[in-house]
Amino acid sequence: MKKDLLKLLDLSKDEIIEILNTADQLKYSQKHGLAHDYLKGKTLAMIFEKNSTRTRVSFETGMYQLGGHALFLSGKESQIGRGEPVEDTARVLDRYCDGIMIRTFDQEEAENLAEKTTIPVINGLTDFCHPCQVLADLMTIREHKTRLEGLKMAYIGDGNNMANSLIVGGLKCGMSVAAACPEGYDPDPKVLEFARSDPAFEFQLCRTPQEAAKNADVLLTDVWASMGQEEEKAVRVKAFTGFQINQELLDLANPGCMVQHCLPAHRGEEITADVFEGHATEIFDEAENRLHAQKAVMYLLMRGNKEEN
Repeated sequence: MKKDLLKLLDLSKDEIIEILNTADQLKYSQKHGLAHDYLKGKTLAMIFEKNSTRTRVSFETGMYQLGGHALFLSGKESQIGRGEPVEDTARVLDRYCDGIMIRTFDQEEAENLAEKTTIPVINGLTDFCHPCQVLADLMTIREHKTRLEGLKMAYIGDGNNMANSLIVGGLKCGMSVAAACPEGYDPDPKVLEFARSDPAFEFQLCRTPQEAAKNADVLLTDVWASMGQEEEKAVRVKAFTGFQINQELLDLANPGCMVQHCLPAHRGEEITADVFEGHATEIFDEAENRLHAQKAVMYLLMRGNKEEN
């Protein structure tokens, strides 16, 4: 593994599979009450410039279960929020802690943080990508379908950080990937360039959900307006009308098609209430697997001492 987890574009297929295999093992240990305090005495600093319930609880709980300790640092309360350069914060935390998780707006901020530290930096979410969530998604799909290779993933909605990471993670793991986005809401150009960089990749950018969902093994979606886009809500509701996972769309997919949603879900917008409830087990397995996937990342990145990293 590399020193940091900043984006799935940085990882090889083997590295992604190593994380998923480790997550499976840690989940087994947790479910069976087996000791796995591999990060005893370690401290994770968690920088939140974007709020989140699930990210904070899953990282904090994960560090506790691994025998370590997590420190919550709000952007409003830390020196970053008062204008301290991120590289200065990085070098201070480098002296105190064994790892940093950052959830922020700009991908460059996470990259700069990692560049200035000797300890691992984990991207808990940026506007560009959401690697930890997609590792949990891949883990959940593999649990339910027993494999990733050869399956078709269809993403319906905004070409946002989730779409970017799903496209990269799915293609790297041998999945066929289709993304249905309204014009003007495409995934990041760097991600589209990656998706078209290898003739072996099976990727479609579609303008209708129906085209993307055909013969899919898993349908995924996200909210129409993400955090920080609240003022665009009315415009986005109009643009995304019809980009919804509903029963009619599911009927176009393969029998037994899974549904995944990173949450929170807005029933009646990107997904109907009946489809959400009909696939609630899969969706909340996905939510739980954030804990196990992130524990795997922390274990793989933080198990050595600072000199080894």
